[in-house]
Amino acid sequence: MAEQHPPSSRPLKISMVIYPGAQCLDVTGPLEVFALANRQLRDDGLRIDNVYEIELLAEAAGPVPTSSGIKLFADKPYCDAGDMDTLLVCGGTDEGVKAQQENGDLIPWLHYCAPRVRRLGSICNGALILAGAGLLHGKRATTHWMDVPALQALGDIDVDPDAIYVRDGRIYTSAGITSGIDLALALVEEDCGRRLALKVARRLVLYLKREGGQTQYSAHLSSQVESDQFGQLIEWIYRNLAAPITVTRLAEMAAMSPRNFARCFLQETGMTPAKFVERARVEKSRQLLSEQSLPMEKVAVQCGFQSQEQLRRAFRRQMGVLPSDYRKHFNG
Repeated sequence: MAEQHPPSSRPLKISMVIYPGAQCLDVTGPLEVFALANRQLRDDGLRIDNVYEIELLAEAAGPVPTSSGIKLFADKPYCDAGDMDTLLVCGGTDEGVKAQQENGDLIPWLHYCAPRVRRLGSICNGALILAGAGLLHGKRATTHWMDVPALQALGDIDVDPDAIYVRDGRIYTSAGITSGIDLALALVEEDCGRRLALKVARRLVLYLKREGGQTQYSAHLSSQVESDQFGQLIEWIYRNLAAPITVTRLAEMAAMSPRNFARCFLQETGMTPAKFVERARVEKSRQLLSEQSLPMEKVAVQCGFQSQEQLRRAFRRQMGVLPSDYRKHFNG
């Protein structure tokens, strides 16, 4: 896969709708991703100007109190917003969201903007505002796990309760709070490529793509490998660690001979395919050992090891300790 370069024309305008009771992190988290993308591109010498222009929109320009009491400053009223590339609606308190669902100015404005922006999205329970406007009808979507029943009650919406974020055409929805950052990273990857998104994730000390399931936490950064050529294949490996994974199978998926694939993979990632798969399996076992009380045999099976002994050897080789000792240390 060829590296994607950032757009070279005028900046892409990212507009975020805020309102009294907005969740501060729903706003600042995703927008920080776009700001850091600008900074990273300048640091890399790829841009001298910004690829993203960020603005806050509200019912009126000026300070807007958030759920934490912190005030955010809206740049302009949303009715005065001009052309936008991406329009996002943040989540907030139950009272704040309900007030916006009944806002006679915001709802018609969202209807007007929906077909005119390249991307329309929501953070956390901001999906309830989009749904209340009828913009998620017939769409697949997600929201904060606590608001799943409320979203399901708002019409013909295919609600995925475990997704970190969902894209359905031009509509994007993210799950609870910090998953808005995951969504923003995905949008940066769409616009500018995996390499930039990965660098931004590392700056934020985040995992570029978390597995589905809002109950899961970010995995270890050491599992992330910067690879444009094998990015999709690496994601497939992470999703299928419990299955048999051979060099022959991976080579077939990459449409290469096993020998050429092994050589190219080593050159691209700095490790052999076998070593990479083992490391990914150990990383997953670390997550399971620290977060769940599964028997060691089930940990081995879910991570793709043929036996507890194979898990034990690989874990000690990678981590320098036995998995049983790691679990005792992690769980106190």
